[in-house]
Amino acid sequence: MYSTSFLDLPPIAHAQGTVRLPGSKSISNRVLLLAGMAAGATRIEGLLEADDTQVMRDALLALGCRLQQDGEALVIEGLAGTLPVHTAELFLGNAGTAMRPLAAALAVLATRHGGAFTLAGTPRMHERPIADLLAALRPLGCPIAELGTPGYPPLRVGDGAPHPLDLARPIRVRGDVSSQFLTALLMALPLAGSAQPVVIEVDGPLISAPYIDITLALMARFGVSVEAQGHARFVLPAGARYTAPGRLHVEGDASGASYFMALGAIAGGPVRIEGLGLNALQGDIRFVDTLRAMGAIVEGGQDWLAVRRGAWPLRAVTLDADRLPDAAMTLAPLALFADGPCRLTGIASWRVKETDRIAAMATELRKVGAGVAEGPDWLTITPPRQWQAARLATYDDHRMAMCLALAACNPAGLPMRIEDPRCVGKTFPDYFETLFALTTPVADSVPVLTVDGPTASGKGTLAAALAATLGYHLLDSGALYRATALAAHQAGVALSDGEAVARIAATLPLRFDGERVWLAGADVTHALRLETTGELASQVSVHPPVRAALTALQLSFRRAPGLVADGRDMGTVIFPGATLKVFLTAGSRERALRRQAQLQARGVHARIEDLHADIEARDARDRSRASAPLKPAEDALLLDNSALGVTESVAQVLDWWQQRRPFAA
Repeated sequence: MYSTSFLDLPPIAHAQGTVRLPGSKSISNRVLLLAGMAAGATRIEGLLEADDTQVMRDALLALGCRLQQDGEALVIEGLAGTLPVHTAELFLGNAGTAMRPLAAALAVLATRHGGAFTLAGTPRMHERPIADLLAALRPLGCPIAELGTPGYPPLRVGDGAPHPLDLARPIRVRGDVSSQFLTALLMALPLAGSAQPVVIEVDGPLISAPYIDITLALMARFGVSVEAQGHARFVLPAGARYTAPGRLHVEGDASGASYFMALGAIAGGPVRIEGLGLNALQGDIRFVDTLRAMGAIVEGGQDWLAVRRGAWPLRAVTLDADRLPDAAMTLAPLALFADGPCRLTGIASWRVKETDRIAAMATELRKVGAGVAEGPDWLTITPPRQWQAARLATYDDHRMAMCLALAACNPAGLPMRIEDPRCVGKTFPDYFETLFALTTPVADSVPVLTVDGPTASGKGTLAAALAATLGYHLLDSGALYRATALAAHQAGVALSDGEAVARIAATLPLRFDGERVWLAGADVTHALRLETTGELASQVSVHPPVRAALTALQLSFRRAPGLVADGRDMGTVIFPGATLKVFLTAGSRERALRRQAQLQARGVHARIEDLHADIEARDARDRSRASAPLKPAEDALLLDNSALGVTESVAQVLDWWQQRRPFAA
């Protein structure tokens, strides 16, 4: 997952390939809670691993559940509706699928058995309403204290003492704010141990009804079959109790699938999605119908879907999104590629999600050039007449980030900046990596930042810091030469034989893994840093055949979202069209002192005079070599870091970099 503060997406020319979806968040958190409350052990396969499910797992552990990882499956030994732990403070992040059901379940258990539990989350969670759920629980006799703003988390449920539960009358709950309130009650009430049937009645219309269908289906898997009279009245059987089903598989996330369905529809395809079929349990699978209405070609089976472009531009549609509230968000970026305005209605629930998604989506789509009108529960989106590169805010909302990334498919070939890409960790930590694996950028659009300089100038340290800050790939060209020299030396090849060394370079089995470097499956990170290896590299780098053999390998590192390349000829020979070229230097004695400090840190003694002489000799050799001599590119910016630390150097280069990017402040 990208941990950068922003991520620049190069424009996407085409998309094609296969993606295996993570598990559904909606199913995963329901299953975790049901398994935690059930009698017996449940083996859960395909569980989503993300922020929202992690807070639920942490909560179950705090409540006394036993969780054991068994390969890719999670085994949960449930509590059988008891309370081995009677007090706990639970942090639930911004996960509504954890906060609402846990609040209801613990309110019932704490009232019945005696207990007191505090539930808190992020600042945004403390702005998400829960008053309607509390209004349904309090008439049952559940002690609940609001610890902040009335009607919002944080909460304390239970007061430490047992109390009788009043289940004789129908329990009433509003259905027009969030279906999670009804889901929470449905999942919690089998824990009440009622000898009589328990009735829930919904006041007003029920939004997001497909999520209730998921809840009922999963409760049935755990032994509690609820009689649903439409979506207005629900009857839980007398003596209901949860029993572990043994094994349960979580299907792929239909909401997450919608981004890749859309990608296939607007960027060519086919994009094949595995782990989710046309008969999926989740209501968001109906997004397929919307795609077909817009002209996309969709095929599918029991466990797969495939989407490719059909009509182009897409046909404009009007959609009542009540039955697919999360996947409907993906229609917003799709509307950018339609032949006229698209209208979404029935989306009032967007305003009480991770952010006010109606206002947020309207604001961000206007930045790329779209015309947007909004109302209490609707959006109308008119495609851009003229696209604009934009800095797109995500509001700490995973779905905003994933939706807005699709704007990189724009026909104008413009990049897009996604601010705070880390927020996708809530449900799909590898979203951007998956997106890049499926897409081909517009030719020559992947940005490159080169850092050249002489020996011991600090270019490797600077380049690594820049790559980490930008979320870009890193090319340490010196490591390629050192690895080539090391491989040739180990094979007994004379380093003076340029043709023989070039043959080794052409098939170099080298792999970069963060700061680690692997050669033919062996970790050679330390070996590449040795002074002796550097001397070997200096000998092989003078051979034109070796440099030619390694050029193609170096060019292959230019992949989305971008590349930081360091070396001695990155800006002059390998990437002459780089977006920004930096030539880093420092005085030869200063560089010798740095090298001495590095060696001393490794326990190696070296005289400063010897190191100084060696560096000056390398400089002379590098400047005078016939092939790609060391020199700044004509358009390089010079940075003398003799008196600068890494932080100051990074800040200077990032300032230059931002000036080269097409994003308005």
